[in-house]
Amino acid sequence: MAIDDCPAPALLLGEVVRLEQLETSHAAELWQAARASEIWTLMLERLDSRASVDAYVQTATAYRMAGTGCAFAVRLLADGRIVGSTRYMDVRPGDHRLEIGGTWYHPRVWGTRVNPEAKLLLLRYAFEVWQARRVQLKTDAMNLRSQAAIRKLGAVYEGTLRAYQVRPDGSSRDTAMFSITAAEWPAVQAGLLARLGR
Repeated sequence: MAIDDCPAPALLLGEVVRLEQLETSHAAELWQAARASEIWTLMLERLDSRASVDAYVQTATAYRMAGTGCAFAVRLLADGRIVGSTRYMDVRPGDHRLEIGGTWYHPRVWGTRVNPEAKLLLLRYAFEVWQARRVQLKTDAMNLRSQAAIRKLGAVYEGTLRAYQVRPDGSSRDTAMFSITAAEWPAVQAGLLARLGR
């Protein structure tokens, strides 16, 4: 089934997290998760007010309706709390490719099983249901923590795009680009499953 033949999933369920298609009803809980200022140091978007969270959810809904993206609230199964968000973006059905990005988490789950499992769920759907040929991930070239997390997923570094985006303070952002191809997916999946102890 190709990307353009199948809608984005409403729910992706793992053993640690549940990814729920982002809706207006998530905004209050999302705002609680977003209140740690260290999340936003090197992010292009900053959810630093309830109004910014509401706008974030509205934008996500518009992208979903246009078929170019789908954002998710990341909910811990252990306690039911939302701890962040991630999304499919820049969906290009004709090229069989998309991006996973816009990912952020509350610091209390940094370095835990949350991100690898969320990425496993998103990548599995992208490659096995949508039949994607390429999934890309990108981050600020200065964000070494994010780059390390992306490399640990098994993504391949492709280079740095100079002055690719503009940061909220108006400065130019160099962007580190990574990707996973369909041919690489089985090995990447095996690595993620091993990290998750499965």
